[in-house]
Amino acid sequence: MILTDDETAIAAGGHGEGAAIALRLVAESGRLLGADGLVPVASAHIDGCLYHGDSGTEFAEFLVAKGARVTVPATLNVGALDLLRPGNVRLAGGRRNMALRLMRAYEALGCRSTWTCAPYQAGHRPDAGSDVAWGESNAVAFCNSVLGARTNRYGDFLDIACAIAGRAPRYGLHIAANRRATVRVDTSPLSDALKAREAFWPVLGAWLGRTVGEDIAVIDGLAAHATEDRMKALGAAAASTGAVALFHISGVTPEASTAEAILADQFATVTLTPADVRDSRALLSTASGDAVDAVAVGSPHFSLDEIIALEILLAGRRARVPIYLNTSRHVLGKVEREGRLAGLTGCGVVPIVDTCVVATPIMPAAGGVLMTNSGKFAFYAPGNTGYAVQFGSLADCVESAIAGRLVRDEAGWQ
Repeated sequence: MILTDDETAIAAGGHGEGAAIALRLVAESGRLLGADGLVPVASAHIDGCLYHGDSGTEFAEFLVAKGARVTVPATLNVGALDLLRPGNVRLAGGRRNMALRLMRAYEALGCRSTWTCAPYQAGHRPDAGSDVAWGESNAVAFCNSVLGARTNRYGDFLDIACAIAGRAPRYGLHIAANRRATVRVDTSPLSDALKAREAFWPVLGAWLGRTVGEDIAVIDGLAAHATEDRMKALGAAAASTGAVALFHISGVTPEASTAEAILADQFATVTLTPADVRDSRALLSTASGDAVDAVAVGSPHFSLDEIIALEILLAGRRARVPIYLNTSRHVLGKVEREGRLAGLTGCGVVPIVDTCVVATPIMPAAGGVLMTNSGKFAFYAPGNTGYAVQFGSLADCVESAIAGRLVRDEAGWQ
């Protein structure tokens, strides 16, 4: 690990004790990861602000006490509290206090109070080719794949250290040669009608994560159907079921004008079949029977377009089970200013901001069956909440909430 003169001065305390601690953490982590130096970063997204235990709070407060401040724009991932609607979260007194202290400590470090797993929907959109230090797996996948910026999957504590130091270890996806695809995915056996379904994209992501793991894929045949929300869903599911931090879609994503433009010299070709899609979709559901006790959407946080789609599907009808709408305060604020929030809540929608139902206790503790259109929720909910899961499209979720039981349209999946 070779540091520049400026980096050596920071590590020696020239910019204060907090900056020195952060720089040394980044440098030592880089040495362990095999990096030969550090790369300046343009921004950071911080995942460590979600409360998992007192040590995280104490670490952040330690950095504050040492005078640390972020030196690049830094947004904050979800916390463990809904700061706008505190009653939504069931955290007990001591844990609630520590979760709040953690969130306030990251604000004191100079981070933006975005509290969203989709910072790219709140204006944090680094330029293609720029180096950044992002945490939160879906945000990393979106940043690399859709925006074309360069980041590794930076975990808790290292993410904030990078933001304070303004640098990250030079390894992995910061290096152009490491961003080339080693797997080519052929989707030609699938119909355009299937590819045009909103629910296909998280299913594809779940399959991709299980199939490629940490490898990088370029996917053919999706250019006519890719939107930001669909690629968001794909990346979130792939980063959950596997360790996908970067995928390419030929003709869509910044580095893949064609598949040939991004393929490595040596690559494998995998053909995605209708049977693969059906199997991947089946694995996203863990419940049997037709019971549905709650619906949750918004992992990653719902965009404004997705909320509009939810409104259209509800059509003013009242749900028999709660629909937990997880989104950012940035997006929900727009909905509220436009006078549409009351209509949603009148239909049985429960808005959640700053956090989500899988990250912190919000749903009743008794358990039951949660229905979702999110591949990420489907993967994490059983372990994090104790709820079994039914996966379906957004339309399936709405119709199930209205009926109070499982309703799923199988047309197009056969």
